Amino acid sequence: MTATTNEDAVGCLFEFLHSEIVRYVYSAADDVANDKCISHLEAMGCRVGQSLVEHLAKDGQRFKEDLDVMKFICRDFWTAFYKKQVNNLRTNHQGVFVLQDNKFKLLTKMSTGKQFIEHAPRYLAFSCGLVRGALDGLGVNSIVTAEVVNMPAVKFQIMIQKPNTS
Repeated sequence: MTATTNEDAVGCLFEFLHSEIVRYVYSAADDVANDKCISHLEAMGCRVGQSLVEHLAKDGQRFKEDLDVMKFICRDFWTAFYKKQVNNLRTNHQGVFVLQDNKFKLLTKMSTGKQFIEHAPRYLAFSCGLVRGALDGLGVNSIVTAEVVNMPAVKFQIMIQKPNTS
């Protein structure tokens, strides 16, 4: 087996595992609100993101600016987890960043019909937590949300939370 074949197999296994985790969380919570299921999936992703960034940030790598942290997330972190870089990174230079992935791996297997967009948040919650956990592991407190405009394109909005210094 070549390295590419191994990476493809691991990617496929992760996509299947992710799908089964989402299915399990929602099936185990018959009468629980959708928000609790999303919170549970996000918490799982957060823990994974913290662990993964510990391995990726070599020797406790420190960043001077939030933009440097976001570039690390877009290049190194995204590539380690999704095997590609983010397609676009934008910022308003006031603590809000938008990462756009035009072909988000965890949504590519879903149909592109509008009726499936309503189910997308449950498949994005883990990834929102993943990014939030990675940022937390790098010392950046944030709020991460995701929006699907056209399947499988996703925009992740990251709002950096600055500590109160008063």
